[in-house]
Amino acid sequence: MLLDGARKRSNVSWLAMLIVLLALANCQRRSESTGSATGARVPPSSTELPVPENASPQLRPFLASAIEQTRVTTGYDPAYVKLDYPGGDVPPETGVCSDVLIRAFRKAGIDLQKDVHEDMGAAWSAYPQRWGASGPDSNIDHRRVPNLMTFFKRKGKELPATTSREDYLPGDVVAWDLGGGVGHIGIVSNLASESPKHFLIIHNIGAGARAEDVLFNWKITGHYRYF
Repeated sequence: MLLDGARKRSNVSWLAMLIVLLALANCQRRSESTGSATGARVPPSSTELPVPENASPQLRPFLASAIEQTRVTTGYDPAYVKLDYPGGDVPPETGVCSDVLIRAFRKAGIDLQKDVHEDMGAAWSAYPQRWGASGPDSNIDHRRVPNLMTFFKRKGKELPATTSREDYLPGDVVAWDLGGGVGHIGIVSNLASESPKHFLIIHNIGAGARAEDVLFNWKITGHYRYF
C-alpha cells in the first residue's frame, strides 16, 4: 500500500513537471521530418539574396541577426528563467523558437520583451489565459508563441495564412501548429535553397537555430509582416 502511494505521488509529480514545461514557451517539439538534429545549420548550397534597396532599414539587421543565430545558438532549453527587464535574454547559445524572434527584433531596435509586457499590462484580457497567471510576467510572456501572435495581430501586422509560397517574403514571421496544439514560430529568411528556389525558415525546434525549407511542413496558424 505504501509503495502504491509512493508510485501515485511520483506519477503526479512527473505530470505536474510535464505541464509546467509545456506551458513555458509553447514551442517545444522537435521535428522528426526536417533533420533538425543532424546536418548543416545552413544548407551549404543556399544563397543569401540581397535585401531590396527600398526595404525598411530595420529589415536588414533583422534578417542578418536571424542568420547570425544559426552560427551562435546551438542548443535548446525551455526552462523558465528570471530575466533582466528590459533587454533580458537567456544565454545566446540556447533558447526556444520565440527567442530567435526576440533577438532578431532587438537588432532591429524593437524589444519584444518590453513591448509585449506593456501591451499585456494595458490589455490583459485580450491575451490568452492559458497559464494560470493573474497578471503579466516580463520573464516569460514574450517567449510564449500565443502571446506573440496576439501582440502582432493587435499591432496590425497580421497577413492571411495562405498556402501560396509567393505570399511569404523575407522578414515575415510565421507561426505553426506542430500538432496537438503545440505552437511554433520562425522567420522567413533571405536565404534561398538551390533547387527548388525556396526561402528558408530560420527557427529553433529543438537543436539550435537552423535555416531549413519547412514553410509548409506544419499547419500555418499565423503570418505577420512587421517591417
